[in-house]
Amino acid sequence: MPRKNHDQPEMRFATRAIHVGQEPEPATGAVTVPVYQTSTFAQAAPGVHKGYDYSRTDNPTRTALQKALASLESAAHCLAFSSGMGAATTAMLVFRKGDHVVSSRDLYGGTHRLFRRGFENFGITFSFVDTSELKEIERAMTRQTRLVWIESPTNPLLRITDIRAAARIAHSRGALCLVDNTFASPFFQRPLSLGADLVLHSTTKYIAGHADVVGGAICLNERSLYERLKFMQNAAGATPSPFDCFLTLRGLKTLALRMREHEKNATRVAQFLKDHPRVRRVHYPGQPDHPGHEIAASQMSGFSGMVSFEVKGGVSEARRVLSRFRLFKIAESLGGVESLVELPAVMTHASIPKEERKKTGLAEGLIRLSVGIEDAEDLLQDLKRALDRP
Repeated sequence: MPRKNHDQPEMRFATRAIHVGQEPEPATGAVTVPVYQTSTFAQAAPGVHKGYDYSRTDNPTRTALQKALASLESAAHCLAFSSGMGAATTAMLVFRKGDHVVSSRDLYGGTHRLFRRGFENFGITFSFVDTSELKEIERAMTRQTRLVWIESPTNPLLRITDIRAAARIAHSRGALCLVDNTFASPFFQRPLSLGADLVLHSTTKYIAGHADVVGGAICLNERSLYERLKFMQNAAGATPSPFDCFLTLRGLKTLALRMREHEKNATRVAQFLKDHPRVRRVHYPGQPDHPGHEIAASQMSGFSGMVSFEVKGGVSEARRVLSRFRLFKIAESLGGVESLVELPAVMTHASIPKEERKKTGLAEGLIRLSVGIEDAEDLLQDLKRALDRP
């Protein structure tokens, strides 16, 4: 993290999002961090440079983004990547054949695919459990367990894991605890302060926030682990371009404003869905009857903008509902200013075998909403149009 200036009061979240790592550029005084669009940097002599030699290794625009993200996650270190999956892949590269990972069963389809079709081929084993049930984590731990990988809230069922307790279980067995914090964003949840060792983001989502750039990040405190990950980041090369970092920084400046609106709209959407006669079940941790509500309230400062629900009539009715939306666009991804809707079973989670989706509780007709920051009344009208039969 940047060195504290003891002549100034500690900056709060929204201020840090705008200022940390983004001081005026010293040569010209430019207020906005420049796009250092260069592949390489001149050296005064072989191996003698000003901290930058090649943009895959480091770039000043990326440094600014990493400082800002580290500050928002209350982390000592941050590494930025070209995608969330690039971050996930690099995180796994520090493990080796014979290592074991306990993972949330309710998991982003791309992460599940990476584990099953990627790292299992290299001799790393995985146990997928309901991490909201702490006893399932404990039962899955072995002498070879090196990592407990958590999503909270999960994608797409929005289950909540007690991060403090899960981290204690991991640490008691000598394992690390990683939390994918994409759904919450650092505005609503900071897992490192709850005991996690690593925090992962798809910065494509809420952090960048405008559906115009793909990226990822890992934040952490331990220096030695950071050095291992930084080595792998450079070696594997899943690094973002300077312009991608610039776009992500630009989105980051309004994160606090956007997250407040996402949550306000999602709260109203979830209540509308709960009251609608054609809706069978709603998944939103902000509702008091959500099974993880109390834990979420204890470790999150808000409940973010993701809502999932099931309609009566199953998958055929769910498809009909999607066909009738006008504002909610049928698309993968989430966390942008615009509202999106999808069927996880045939879109984001299609790579997970049907039997495993069923075991997770992911119904074929489950609808996932990324609630944007449009006027809430317009969103509710669109939901009414989609759900009410003509």
